[in-house]
Amino acid sequence: MKYPDLTNWLAGGPDASDVALLDVTDPSTGDIIARVPMSAAREVDRAVRAAASVHPAWAALPIKERVQVMFRYRNLLERHIDELTALVTEENGKIGIEARAEILKSIELTEFACSLPQIATGTVLEVSRGVECRVERFPVGVVGVITPFNFPNMVPNWSLPNALTLGNCVILKPSELVPLSGMRIAALLQEAGLPAGVLQVVHGGRDAVEALCDHPGIAGLTFVGSTKVAKIVYRRATGTLKRCLALGGAKNHLIVMPDADREMAATNIVASMSGCAGQRCMAASVMVAVADTDHIVARMVEVAKAMQPGKDFGPVISAASRARIVGYIDEAERAGATVLVDGRRTVVKGREGGFYLGPTIIDHVTPVMRIAQEEVFGPVLSIVRTRDVDEALRVEAASPYGNAASVFTESGGVARYVMEHATAGMVGVNVGVPVPREPFSFGGWNESRFGVGDITGHSSIEFWTQAKKMTTKWNREAGTNWMS
Repeated sequence: MKYPDLTNWLAGGPDASDVALLDVTDPSTGDIIARVPMSAAREVDRAVRAAASVHPAWAALPIKERVQVMFRYRNLLERHIDELTALVTEENGKIGIEARAEILKSIELTEFACSLPQIATGTVLEVSRGVECRVERFPVGVVGVITPFNFPNMVPNWSLPNALTLGNCVILKPSELVPLSGMRIAALLQEAGLPAGVLQVVHGGRDAVEALCDHPGIAGLTFVGSTKVAKIVYRRATGTLKRCLALGGAKNHLIVMPDADREMAATNIVASMSGCAGQRCMAASVMVAVADTDHIVARMVEVAKAMQPGKDFGPVISAASRARIVGYIDEAERAGATVLVDGRRTVVKGREGGFYLGPTIIDHVTPVMRIAQEEVFGPVLSIVRTRDVDEALRVEAASPYGNAASVFTESGGVARYVMEHATAGMVGVNVGVPVPREPFSFGGWNESRFGVGDITGHSSIEFWTQAKKMTTKWNREAGTNWMS
């Protein structure tokens, strides 16, 4: 193996545990590159206790002092961008340009955290003569952050910079499929000056997640993953009276009008569907083709067929994931859908053991087919045909998810109509991946998000802090009133 057995990261350094180890695989080759500990309640408890012991001192620091760590961390991310990019490619399979974009987004997220002293300020008002009311924000305490395999560096940084800057101590539980980036993040934050124990990393699977949900010392929890698991985590965490924000899956609909720019629509839709091997909750999943859009579909087929495996797209995360995605395609084809571009037999020379699946476009999918309803999480685009934009919006609204939606059109009126009526938390016009950039927050609707607020941007300040309201009266002149 390339890497030695991983350990948890407790109290500022590696912490070995006598637990079972799980193989970590490079999805582009199928080779085992490391082993990760599968921690459970005992290891989570040790991490929480270590974090709780240092939290009072960390929370007592002025935010202007805490944020200095983030300034240094941001510069370390930039300095080590090539190394961090290679690490994401190795454990996740992303091609280099995608992995590098992930680190650049982590830098942007950290830059937002650096601005928190200017935007997470309290308010004060003289509410009557001699009586002053003010609101100040205080950290929640020790919190948990559970992250998925598809963005090993970026998704942890959705939460860590803001949560830490706002005075919390964090227990990070990265996906056991991609544990290397989480460990490197912890080491860089320590190098940036984060005190020992303020961030802990506990590896593991279901047992570790359940322990974080159940532990009485955890005050809040964020989760990113499938909707099925997000529901379980949200119910379990809130059942122990924690605040919780759990982001689930998606089934993003791209409504394509006949007047859409052919080249822009085709290239953007294929890029959205195939980028990161389709393993992102913002990927195009269903194209809702309104009326005569065959000219756009034909160009999409050309673009998809020209893509080269290993160069233009990477593998999916595992052999099991590949088999599951192929099963969706096989079932749709048997049900009468037409496979226009077929990625099921994709092989990369020299990497025959990799879990590759090429871009796949399936036409004449009906809304009742399973592939049109469920999250596939692979480079697969289903095309559903409709007569007009209202029928297209009904197809979009029928999905239980609500992460993202886009419309491709040259009509400002149609664009506005879709933006107003789409049942998604993030919408775009002529954009295949309508991800908000900082300081605008990331979060969907319906079964794509459980909890209140969003996970990044301004909205996250409310989640990572609690408001304390203070009323003072010093002047005798204020007299006796209802506040006496």
